[in-house]
Amino acid sequence: MASRNRALPILATLCFIISIASSFYRILAQTPVFACDIDSNPWVAAFPFCNTSLAVQDRVADLVRRLTLAQKIGNLVNNASGISTLGIPNYEWWSEALHGVSYVGPGTHFSDLVPGATSFPQVILTAASFNVTLFEAIGKVVSTEARAMHNVGLAGLTYWSPNVNIFRDPRWGRGQETPGEDPYLSGRYASGYVRGLQQTDDGNRDKLKVAACCKHYTAYDVDNWKGVDRYHFNAIVSQQDLDDTFQPPFKSCVIDGNVASVMCSYNQVNGKPTCADPDLLSGVIRGQWKLNGLVVIACVLDSLCGLCSDQSLWHCRYIVADCDSVEVLFNSQHYTKTPEEAAAVAILAGLDLDCGFFLGQYTQKAVDAGLVDEAAIDNAVSNNFATLMRLGFFDGDPRKQLYGKLGPSDVCTPENQELAREAARQGIVLLKNSASPLPLNPATIKTLAVIGPNANATKAMIGNYEGTPCKFVTPLQGLTTYVSTTYAPGCANVACSTAQLGDAKKMAALADATVLVMGTDLSIEAESLDRVDLLLPGQQQLLISEVAHASKGPVILVIMSGGGVDIQFAKNDDKITSILWVGYPGEAGGAALADVIFGAYNPSGRLPMTWYPQSYVDKVPMTNMNMRPDPSTGYPGRTYRFYTGDTVYPFGYGLSYSSYFHSLDRAPQRVSLSLEMNHACVLSNECMSVSVDALREDTCRDLRFDVHLRVRNSGTLSGSHTVFLFSSPPSVHRSPKMQLVGFEKVFVGAGDETPVKFKVDVCSDLSLVDEAGVRKIALGHHVLHIGDLKHSLTIGV
Repeated sequence: MASRNRALPILATLCFIISIASSFYRILAQTPVFACDIDSNPWVAAFPFCNTSLAVQDRVADLVRRLTLAQKIGNLVNNASGISTLGIPNYEWWSEALHGVSYVGPGTHFSDLVPGATSFPQVILTAASFNVTLFEAIGKVVSTEARAMHNVGLAGLTYWSPNVNIFRDPRWGRGQETPGEDPYLSGRYASGYVRGLQQTDDGNRDKLKVAACCKHYTAYDVDNWKGVDRYHFNAIVSQQDLDDTFQPPFKSCVIDGNVASVMCSYNQVNGKPTCADPDLLSGVIRGQWKLNGLVVIACVLDSLCGLCSDQSLWHCRYIVADCDSVEVLFNSQHYTKTPEEAAAVAILAGLDLDCGFFLGQYTQKAVDAGLVDEAAIDNAVSNNFATLMRLGFFDGDPRKQLYGKLGPSDVCTPENQELAREAARQGIVLLKNSASPLPLNPATIKTLAVIGPNANATKAMIGNYEGTPCKFVTPLQGLTTYVSTTYAPGCANVACSTAQLGDAKKMAALADATVLVMGTDLSIEAESLDRVDLLLPGQQQLLISEVAHASKGPVILVIMSGGGVDIQFAKNDDKITSILWVGYPGEAGGAALADVIFGAYNPSGRLPMTWYPQSYVDKVPMTNMNMRPDPSTGYPGRTYRFYTGDTVYPFGYGLSYSSYFHSLDRAPQRVSLSLEMNHACVLSNECMSVSVDALREDTCRDLRFDVHLRVRNSGTLSGSHTVFLFSSPPSVHRSPKMQLVGFEKVFVGAGDETPVKFKVDVCSDLSLVDEAGVRKIALGHHVLHIGDLKHSLTIGV
């Protein structure tokens, strides 16, 4: 997202310095930023927009009518201008909270007062837990720490997180920020994390704890690959792929998560910049999904609002552009002839806020030229103010509100840090365990050689969009709490231009067991840095193989990375007895890794993305957005839903120290659609599918059914287990081979059994998208997959 690796304009730099200076003052003063400070400025009590007993839309309408056009325009940018005559200070919209309160963005700072915040695992590893309860719990902790920091002037209230783009290509440098390649998982993560961030403890759905933002809308997943960058990339996407793969996480974020904001992206989609596309913004987000803005004049523009009752205030939300995206569509993409036209098309498309200074510089001239009218500005700025109203920004001193007692002591609490450790434990994926050398027993393993460029990693463990963590526990430190260790980095860094074999091999030859901690870091995969291959960097493979064959005991290979790596060599090497993937495991990653290796935690993570062989990227350009395979060209497709080639490890793969067995108790064998007698599918036996939109709401409700099963743990260790429910639809409309329709994380004691129930909605869970982007229910034979179980289900009329 939001930090662009380009030189900012001089004005932007000056404004940023001013913002930092004002923020530094607040750090010294230890006071939050807020409007309607009646204690210090009693005269503001006369303004209706400061009256908390009034409805939000009435307060916003009162505020907007008092503003000049210039003042309104000053509130269309992230460094929003204060209005001293109304008692409104500057407000910085840009803060980040991808996996903890971050120092990325000028809205949040750390100081001696709050030197750090809890740094959870990077999202890709949290997603590997497949635990929606965990997703929400992390969001709740992050929002609590954000509120605590806000109360002492160190943080804002608007956080441009999470990133819910699909991890379409394994080379993408920002795949680490996402919940993976599956639309259903990404949607569940998005809505869960957003609820954790936004929901208030008093249950008032018209209020926000903090405001989340789902990004980057849409089909954004190329940063900088072989000369193609995100500022110039035009993603050519079929309507089927758009609606079937790229849009569902955002739809879930809006509809299920009730997110406060959506961020449009840098790239174009089919020739149009996303931030200037009225079909994508006003048409889909606000029209189809009802991310409704707040229109000031009696809510007359139903296409933007239509929800102005007191019961619907929680629907007032805003659309923000990724940083400098509006400037990009003019200067880099040359989409308009003038900067004024660029400002106008973005606002008219449905944009409310510009991360940057472009709208602040050119909107006035756009209005003067008749390219956009003031009413459109009113709508945009009203959505922004409505969000701040819901956050309590206009309710006076936040220290007298619901979260007023939070402060520095509520950041980095022992409970929060333990949750970071637990999140890492739940996400770690066991990929190989030949002859079950894991878990190691400290009674028999007395010495451990810990080797590799990530073996003593600190900052590498937290990935990007990070904050300053409470503390680090490196892999070496974590393992040393269990047994005596020796350590050799084996490489100067992860690039590993020259493997340092001598000490590493000697240590492995003497130790009872060897742990190799290898992989990548932000120098290999990051924002503005896509990979060009899937191999371990430099001579890492040489180091692994040489050390493995020199070792006298079991060898555990640990891969720290955001994306998948082709480690087929290690998978095939008998000397490498175990392989673990730990993502970027956060501040407590080393402790969590040690807990798994020594059996304090039974691994339960599953891969949220396919691990492809190097041959895949040798054949497939990153810029090809097609999800589905093309046999005529040999194009193999993307993600487990469509990919037809070999994998190193498939989506959903993960081992445990226990063995789990599934038994199906009950599921229907046939579901019948109730259609009107004159429906084409009633009149013809050749009908392949039925449009979901053609069904009545009660028909879809009647099509819901339950799947009942039991999970048995036959092992000697208790543990958590992820139960997947996949569906294979009939081969119509270029349907997916298989798609995830449900997952449950259950704890099963050693030798015990537990029931699991899935609720299946035929209209949403078993439907697919046809070539025109229409959601349909395929008629015929469907197969439900639960582990090794297969259950046939016929859908007919």
